Amino acid sequence: MSTTQKLSGDSPSSSDAEIPEKTHQAATKAESSNSMANVAMKEDVDDIQYPEPWKWEKFFVGGYNQSRLLKFKKPKTMYTAINLFAGVAIMFYGYDQGVMSQVNLNENYWNYMGINSPDSSSRNVAAEGGIVAVYYGGTLIGALIAGSLADRAGRIKAVVFGALWALLGAVLQAAAQNIAMMCCARVIAGVGVGSIDAVVPVWSSEVSSHSARGAFLAIEFFMNIGGLALAYWIEYFAYLNPNMEMAWRTPLALQIVFIIIIGIGINFFPESPRWLMKVGREQEARNVLQATRDGDVEHELQGIKKVVKFELETSTANHYWAMLFPKDRYARQLRWRVFLAVWLQIMQELVGIGVITVYAVDLFQDAGFSLQLSKLLAGFNNLGYMFSVVFAVITLDRYGRRSTMVWGAVGMALILLIAGILDKYAQIKGPNQRAFGAGVATMTFLYTATFGATWLTTPWLYPTEIFPLNVRAKGGAWSVVGWSIGNGVVTMITPFLFQAISYGTLLLLFGLNIFCLPFVILMYPETSGRSLEQMDTFFEHGGSWNVFKASHRMRNAGIEDWRWTKKMHEENQKELETGRKMSTAARSPEEDEKDARQSWKKRPVYTFRRKASNAGLM
Repeated sequence: MSTTQKLSGDSPSSSDAEIPEKTHQAATKAESSNSMANVAMKEDVDDIQYPEPWKWEKFFVGGYNQSRLLKFKKPKTMYTAINLFAGVAIMFYGYDQGVMSQVNLNENYWNYMGINSPDSSSRNVAAEGGIVAVYYGGTLIGALIAGSLADRAGRIKAVVFGALWALLGAVLQAAAQNIAMMCCARVIAGVGVGSIDAVVPVWSSEVSSHSARGAFLAIEFFMNIGGLALAYWIEYFAYLNPNMEMAWRTPLALQIVFIIIIGIGINFFPESPRWLMKVGREQEARNVLQATRDGDVEHELQGIKKVVKFELETSTANHYWAMLFPKDRYARQLRWRVFLAVWLQIMQELVGIGVITVYAVDLFQDAGFSLQLSKLLAGFNNLGYMFSVVFAVITLDRYGRRSTMVWGAVGMALILLIAGILDKYAQIKGPNQRAFGAGVATMTFLYTATFGATWLTTPWLYPTEIFPLNVRAKGGAWSVVGWSIGNGVVTMITPFLFQAISYGTLLLLFGLNIFCLPFVILMYPETSGRSLEQMDTFFEHGGSWNVFKASHRMRNAGIEDWRWTKKMHEENQKELETGRKMSTAARSPEEDEKDARQSWKKRPVYTFRRKASNAGLM
């Protein structure tokens, strides 16, 4: 029905007779203008100069082929399968990260590695930590390679590439005969896991529908810690086998099961529609969207084309070197996002989770428990860790990213302080030793659950919310780089810390949690409830690493959404989209002045609440 027809419920001819001539001409002109604008927009989007196919792509095995794509009756079933498959990949990452926790306790393993010494010399301690830490050097390399490969050859080929490296690394680890062979195997496996870990979250977010991503967050991290717990319990029961050599080789060999599922299975799933569009395979991108979305997909397809057009126009910034050493304003904004993503991952390790999960058995033994009971406690701690992840979905959505991290760090700091004090007395022989040891165990369980509900998810979610779509693959790679650095440093020095300062390790972690608080409060904008376009606005107009100063500048610039320390509520977002003034996004200066006039007895409470609210912590 034309615009003229819509002005009346009758036929076109009667409409023309009833409407005044000027109104009819205006309506016809408006219709013609809108039509021309739509055509111009479509021509503008369609006018994309696609790059030539990468000449080395054919040498990488695997990849997307529509003929072998899994077929489901409903799109919902397809993206559920995608999320579950991605969950298996993340589960493998958790399994691989936790598999060394009990291998390090096996005397047969010590003998093969040449680190079995009764005096626990510094060389042996360094060797134990080094074998674990070199893995993260591999993940760093793998993430950088895969981030670039995913943009050149596709997400699926990058995952297959990582699976092949991980397969080789798993075989060599299970067959290791000495420390040199084990270290090489760990680096190779790290390259594979880093590749998979950098690409799978990006692939799943680009293939899944928007409505499925919240559910994917819960599945992803639940299965991640499920993999960690699975590795632990497999090792626990493997140790019941009197053959101590098989007790440590079997868990390492079982990585192969995950790798085969990932490396082969990914080829039966759809490729990222954004990557397909980037290389000019528009019809295949449309087919993928139709297989994973309900209803018409043309609007989303046009949106992807706009992003691809922008990506190709800014391709000089889509390089690791350009993101670190920018030459223009847009690249400088990307460098700031890279820093936020990398440093957040490093802080995640500084708050202490690697110490607790990898060296939990040592911690419980130091608290006075037997080796067997320490292993059981560590296993149940991992199970509690897994179920605590469910609360992360609630805390992130309800309270926002900043508040979740700040109060999580405060809670973990207090728990670690108490645990450190109790651990000091738990190491003293006496009638109360067991009671103090039980206190240490309780605090350890509380710490792990608090981390799972707060800090586990945010460093992985944050990069997907701050990086533009055109550099998201490399943004994910930078995030894994930060994770690798943090894990590598922590796992390397932890054996020395336990040997040198014992219970002081927990007190050191208490201090590191306090150390991280100012960075979160001052540097990290709140992303909850905000679109990618709004994030671009912040990095373009903020002009300061201090989020409070950036918010002030944006307010002075007349930008409606200026309070970047606080979560954007749904009603505020709707008001912003409709052009209305936001009613509850931020307090007015008049309200702050009213608080300042409260009686002197109430003023401290009001001041604290006001400042905490302005900082997004209440």
